[in-house]
Amino acid sequence: METIFALSTPPGKGGVAVIRISGPDAGAAIEKLSGRGPGAPRQAVLRRLRDPETGAWLDEALVLFFKSPASFTGEDVAELHVHGGRAVVEAVLGALTRLPGLAPAERGAFTRRAFENGRLDLTEVEGLADLIDAETAGQREQALRQMTGALKEKAEDWRARLIAMSAYVEADIDFGEEEGDVGAGLGASILPGLGALKSEIEAVLADGYRGELVRRGLEIAIVGPPNVGKSSLLNWLCGREAAIVSEEAGTTRDVIEARMELAGLPVTIADTAGLREAENAVEAEGVRRALARAEAADFRIVMAAASPGGHEILGSFEDATPDDVCVLNKSDHLDSAPEQVPEPGLYGRRILPISVVRGEGLEELAALIEEKVRRLAPSLDNPVISRERHRIALQDCVAGLTGAERWLAEDDVVLGGEELRQALRALGRLTGRVDVEELLDVVFRDFCIGK
Repeated sequence: METIFALSTPPGKGGVAVIRISGPDAGAAIEKLSGRGPGAPRQAVLRRLRDPETGAWLDEALVLFFKSPASFTGEDVAELHVHGGRAVVEAVLGALTRLPGLAPAERGAFTRRAFENGRLDLTEVEGLADLIDAETAGQREQALRQMTGALKEKAEDWRARLIAMSAYVEADIDFGEEEGDVGAGLGASILPGLGALKSEIEAVLADGYRGELVRRGLEIAIVGPPNVGKSSLLNWLCGREAAIVSEEAGTTRDVIEARMELAGLPVTIADTAGLREAENAVEAEGVRRALARAEAADFRIVMAAASPGGHEILGSFEDATPDDVCVLNKSDHLDSAPEQVPEPGLYGRRILPISVVRGEGLEELAALIEEKVRRLAPSLDNPVISRERHRIALQDCVAGLTGAERWLAEDDVVLGGEELRQALRALGRLTGRVDVEELLDVVFRDFCIGK
């Protein structure tokens, strides 16, 4: 196999840059650059690097060598910790390019080799990618669990149980044609275990898409009529002047976004155009976008406000849903008109009075929003589906298990066995492991076929 190399730290000026080499010639590459071997595995050594063609001094580098299979890729791996100047990095990479048998790595090539050599399964590979992209504590925790095998371990447990049950069905197919044969009735005997396995996978699927929410982040839309303080609230929540604030109604024409971290999760809060009868085409488009964004949001902050005289409420909570956070802004205007204060249970919703200008009720509102975000986050006690690919594979597995239950209950082990094979293939797609030899091993071991 070809030996590959690449810069593993971000390009640009820095204190240290790490160049990774993976493949059968990794150790030889170090010897050609330094004139000495790479040293004992997992022990850092200092080496003076020279261009093998010209003898020019390139840098003094810290060298680490990992012997196959105890490395990230499962191959011989060398790491050159060189000084992070651009000229140094380019010189070392150029020297490696000219060495026979070495080639620059393509994107993801090291991780691809780790997968192909059995060091990572597909869910762990995806967890590694998510960890690199993580922006918040919640994303980091979820990615770490994925990368260290949380979903893989559960999937492998399901797969082992399914292989064992499939072996019973295969034995029934091959050796259960007549009453009293060794395989007779084995297919129907797995039905209780099959039902339990299906229930476990269905419980993981019934997670409210929380893992996906953590990966992509949550969206919250602030909606309400013009001039109720939506932009002021957005600015307070994100701690900066993200939106223009004006006494003139209809200032916000487009969706204005601010991204922040709440409860360890990435959250995008969108300030939308005021909902009213549009006076022109531009405002009409703003209202359309506001409604579309509100529909797509994970939940909404529905705002109304007291008028300056306290004699009326601008906006309504009548159409708010139980998932919405309802706030009445400019509540200080109601000091002289307490009869206008909405009842706590109006429309069956909790309505929180606030005043963005005075800073009243805002801390309570922030705590309420954070609590709603936290409830949407997944429990770290259970394996998490973080990608649509995971969900589709598990849904296909459940479909196969359901079909197998139906056919085995009708004593049709041939069709039941085929449905189990489909379920196994679906689980194999989840982790990237599809191996029918394991099924044969169980059949031969448990039933002593041919003895």
